[in-house]
Amino acid sequence: MRIGIIGTENSHVDHIIDHLKDGTGPRVVAISGGASERNESLRLKGSLQVVDAPEDLLGLVDAVVVADRHGDLHRAHAVPFLRAGLPVFVDKPLACTVEDASALVAESLAHNAPMTSSSALRWIPDTEVLAAQGPARRVVTSGPVDPSSPYGGIFFYGIHPVDVALRLAPGPIRSVDVTRLADRIAVKAEVGSTEVEIDLVLGEAPFTGSVTTSSGTVERELVLDAHYFVPGLEAFLDMALTGKPPISHDDLLRPVHLLSAVTKAIA
Repeated sequence: MRIGIIGTENSHVDHIIDHLKDGTGPRVVAISGGASERNESLRLKGSLQVVDAPEDLLGLVDAVVVADRHGDLHRAHAVPFLRAGLPVFVDKPLACTVEDASALVAESLAHNAPMTSSSALRWIPDTEVLAAQGPARRVVTSGPVDPSSPYGGIFFYGIHPVDVALRLAPGPIRSVDVTRLADRIAVKAEVGSTEVEIDLVLGEAPFTGSVTTSSGTVERELVLDAHYFVPGLEAFLDMALTGKPPISHDDLLRPVHLLSAVTKAIA
């Protein structure tokens, strides 16, 4: 499988190239963005072809990763490949607006092109431990955000605690209540039958999560080791091989809906 990458400023690109460069399976063969110091270093790292525009990857690759830091770029960069029927991984967040996220899902469905998107924290071992606890009565997650981030405000980092919380709390988002405090944005939501609390901390903070079930409460710090991106990458590669997305379209949209509600509340 030949993989192309769009948007190379993200450090996740290094994780992908390093994990796949042994040449015995799927491999990154090309990146877009034209000549730059960053792309030259990646070209040398992976013996890659560098093209100018994202569409120039068409015909060169069998699947693509859209890795732009700013989610507002994802729709335009992913759509040509979805229309070509290629598997697409959109790095977090899927989009920064419900309109863009819904359009991406519509293109995926219209062209039978498998697509996935997630926070890397969704798949790490600590999150798996929480998910294994069983049906949750209450879910609490936290992590840092920067509302003034040039890469989409709270979407850029807020997707991490939100995506983890919604993995642990299935079902429709019934209500969202947002309170902006001096040190954090406190989000309380009713999701399916689960009470969800998400603390979006203003400044540096660890990622944490907890699940309360009928058996008690389990808490974890969500630790990012040197290979934290690999489980999510493997989920994408499996999708590209089987055509079966690891996350439903509804679950791709739920984090965008929740973060959009938070964005509107703090505007």
